[in-house]
Amino acid sequence: METRVIGIDLGATNIRGAVVIGDTLLNIVSARIHSDGTVEEVLDDIYQVVDALIDDSIVAIGIGVPSVVDVINGTVYDVQYIPSWVQVPLKRLMEERYHIPVFVNNDANCFAVGEYHFGKGKGFDSVIGLTLGTGLGAGVIINGKLYAGYNCGAGEFGLFNYLDNVLEFYASGSFFQNVYQLDGVQVFEDVQKGDARALELYRELGTHIGHAIKMVMYAYDPQLIILGGSVRHAYNFFQKTMSEQIKTFAYSKSAERIKVEVSALQNSGILGAAALYYNAQ
Repeated sequence: METRVIGIDLGATNIRGAVVIGDTLLNIVSARIHSDGTVEEVLDDIYQVVDALIDDSIVAIGIGVPSVVDVINGTVYDVQYIPSWVQVPLKRLMEERYHIPVFVNNDANCFAVGEYHFGKGKGFDSVIGLTLGTGLGAGVIINGKLYAGYNCGAGEFGLFNYLDNVLEFYASGSFFQNVYQLDGVQVFEDVQKGDARALELYRELGTHIGHAIKMVMYAYDPQLIILGGSVRHAYNFFQKTMSEQIKTFAYSKSAERIKVEVSALQNSGILGAAALYYNAQ
């Protein structure tokens, strides 16, 4: 029988989970999360999803959360959008309830390890997954293993000093609001209609993303960088200026060899959470 792992993606408004067999998802379950609830109420929301999926064939549970995680003990800290989750020993609580191994990590790390095992990262030894959404996050794969750092803080490129702010102020979907006080969704709609001003804004965004990629290259020199998050859907509009910026990298051979891909993985949050099990093997 193929290995069966439950992957749980804990988001701001919903919890989604599924049984993952290879790269196939079975029985996708979704539930609303009481984000303003108590620690116990949010736990009950998670239990509701897991209870609907678990049986004796499940070997492990992986959970991706938008927070800093003590990956050894599985404690989550200051979970985004859930004020009551300041410090929750999620791994211990889940293992006490379900009596199988539970793996917990943050959502950016889950994205990277999911791409490595199930997506465009297959066959590479060093991969960086960049999540381009309202902020800029990253997960780091080195020698085929996720590197989370001592405090689960590896890959926080978005908080590097850059221009007059930090990198994610410019190299993320918040760029349009931060710099020009424009709604990013509207700019995306406009650029799809061929609006010249919107295209120019995306070209500017591409330059900033190119700078972010150069910082990744200086720090880790990976084989592959995979772009995820909502901004990836506009890749065709910022790819040219991004690539032009990458070409200014100090080491020309590295600039030639680096591969940048756009994630095509469906249900990446669930797959990435499940991949935490395979990363630990």
